[in-house]
Amino acid sequence: MIRLPELLAPAGTLDAFKTAILYGADAIYAGLPGFSMRARAKITTEEVKTGIELAHAAGKKVYLAFNLFAHDFEYKNLDRVSETINYLRPDALIVSDPGIVMWVRENHPDMPIHISTQANICSARSVKFWQAAGAKLCVLAREVTHSEFKSIREACPDIGLEIFVHGAMCMSYSGRCLLSNFITGRPANRGACAQLCRWKYDVILREHDSGIEMPIEEDERGAYIMNSKDLCLMPRLGEVISAAPDSLKIEGRNRSEYYVGSVVHAYRCAMDAYAANPENFNPAPFMAALNVLETRGYTTAFFDGPVGPDAHDYDTTCSTSPYQAAGVIIDADQDAITLELRNELKAGDEITFVLPGTMANISVKLTEIINAKTKASQPKMSAGQHNSIIIPRKWLGNGHEDKFVPYVLAYKQK
Repeated sequence: MIRLPELLAPAGTLDAFKTAILYGADAIYAGLPGFSMRARAKITTEEVKTGIELAHAAGKKVYLAFNLFAHDFEYKNLDRVSETINYLRPDALIVSDPGIVMWVRENHPDMPIHISTQANICSARSVKFWQAAGAKLCVLAREVTHSEFKSIREACPDIGLEIFVHGAMCMSYSGRCLLSNFITGRPANRGACAQLCRWKYDVILREHDSGIEMPIEEDERGAYIMNSKDLCLMPRLGEVISAAPDSLKIEGRNRSEYYVGSVVHAYRCAMDAYAANPENFNPAPFMAALNVLETRGYTTAFFDGPVGPDAHDYDTTCSTSPYQAAGVIIDADQDAITLELRNELKAGDEITFVLPGTMANISVKLTEIINAKTKASQPKMSAGQHNSIIIPRKWLGNGHEDKFVPYVLAYKQK
């Protein structure tokens, strides 16, 4: 029997928690403002508490990101952090700073420690170092190739190994970028990155004596010189699973529930299909499910070795996908479902529901837009302010009726 790795999903909001659980994540990771890399996290302590309780009730695990690089003055505040850890009772802490690792071992000796990708673990020796320091799992750097992973797995058989399989790629070494902090004062390693790698640049020749600046002409292909495509290992998922990682991680704690649910759905279905028939596994239909997301284009990054120019998009940072989120179900009964909008919908639009546990998605043409508040028909409705529409069950046809539940997502063509 195939032993599948854990599918680990991000949650930056309570809705993302619920969506990840619905679509089949095995575990979820979250953080709190000032507690981790995501300084601008939208989720509160009480929401994380609720998310952990929901996950545990569903048999899922939750890991709390504590992967800041701490200054001396910050250790004075860790008594409060300790109280939060005791209150939330996560299944593990994700840590990157050796000093914080020591603090966790001293103050929470029974708490499992996962070493963050921010520790830049690229070798079996580094894994063994962290294992000796008390780590139960190491998140390997994105720069580790598949061949290197297999060597690390062979050399380190008795510790958990986690790899990223999907999400944004950083132009710096596993997120250790200084550009944002230097130019905007927003520290990337506290989750406040201004993403200067996504900016459009002009090259300037400056004559120092006179102070005259002269732009150097460049074509459009040279404008976005640091813009990486998004990581996606779906095309190589069979090889990934066969190398026996313990956890497959999806990036995106600042992403929407539409992103979280869609990515979890695709990888959950793909992993289950691989387990059922590994010899004939075909990633193509699951790759198609990922293409409904807004993306900068996909790359397998360092999987086969150093990245080439095809891992970057020099033309634009705009999404390459013709699809966008339509809405999310917020209520359902035997007669109708209520869809809260994420983008404008108008009469005649076709939307597709991403149903959990199956690739048999259901599309429906909206013959009219029925306002959920007024029950009146109108030509169109914009998103925002919790604007919602009613979709009668009879529009959905027969089959999969039990899957149209709250937090099910829908998308549409742009």
